[in-house]
Amino acid sequence: QLQLVESGGGLVRPGGSLRLSCAASGFPLDYFGIGWFRQAPGKEREGVSCMSSSGDGRNYADSVRGRFTISRDNAKNTVYLQMNSLKPEDTAVYYCAALYGSSWTRCDGTDAGSWGQGTQVTVSS
Repeated sequence: QLQLVESGGGLVRPGGSLRLSCAASGFPLDYFGIGWFRQAPGKEREGVSCMSSSGDGRNYADSVRGRFTISRDNAKNTVYLQMNSLKPEDTAVYYCAALYGSSWTRCDGTDAGSWGQGTQVTVSS
């Protein structure tokens, strides 16, 4: 059974950077597309960035494009989200998910095989 564990969240000032990691165990991650999602208090979950199993395809929410970068290291069974130029509105719990088939293209969290437990990101001065 695939298990995902996120890390790297924390408190950062506006304009700062964080790198989130999502370590997989129990199954090769390269079988799946992957995605990063976030949920702020009182708001619905939103897709931040998703990537194909091969890494050739990726997409980003308009709100993070140009600031965030998704990547994966299949040899380490780990995916990353590099977040630069962070803004207070990026504050949320961030989750990674393993995505079946082509669902990474929708990046809406449907057809997810597994979810991590989440890591809190707080952007505040």
